[in-house]
Amino acid sequence: MSGLVNSPPGGGTENASGIIVRVRPLTETSLVIHWLSPELGRLATVAKGARRPKSPLRGKLDVFFEADFSFARSRRSELHRLREVVVRETHEPLRRELARLRQVAYAAALIEQTTEPATPLPAITGLFVSFVRWVSGTEPRARHVLAFELRLLRELGLAPDAGESRLNPAARELLAQLTEVPWAELGALRPEPGTARAVRQFLHGFLVYQFGRLAAGRAAALGAG
Repeated sequence: MSGLVNSPPGGGTENASGIIVRVRPLTETSLVIHWLSPELGRLATVAKGARRPKSPLRGKLDVFFEADFSFARSRRSELHRLREVVVRETHEPLRRELARLRQVAYAAALIEQTTEPATPLPAITGLFVSFVRWVSGTEPRARHVLAFELRLLRELGLAPDAGESRLNPAARELLAQLTEVPWAELGALRPEPGTARAVRQFLHGFLVYQFGRLAAGRAAALGAG
């Protein structure tokens, strides 16, 4: 997925691609749509009239939809006017199982906590999209969330140094595997329960140390087992 911007900031219509990470009502008829885009980073748009029955945007704006979209950049605020949306992928399985939705929602919250708006995030957007696609098509497991945390920390330049931790060798090896192993191979890992618990607790403390608090939804996301 790539972001395409055809017009310079400050005027005209810009075209981009991205994934919706949050939707909230603005008025009785309008919505605020928060996007994650490779070239634009985190971007907020106003979808005026999107809640009206005959709106051309109705049915196109839900969390974790991947889409191409156009918007008019505001000169006065960080809320830009959404014009058109072409949905590319809805990730429907997320809406059929709460555990999947919780994992992806937590990942989105963690990105919002750890990044600044209006900053290009190509690697982080790619990581998030790959995570959403993987979670949509597989049984939710806690290790997927831990792997996402570690990979996001790496992209942020904050990867933990296992060698300086108090983790035992087995936990250090699991930490490395969760960071490097492809999504499709995570299911083959067979850590001892104590090893997995040690990594989970280590990351809990590391995230609090780096960011001051945990992003909302971590406990629920890890509840998948």
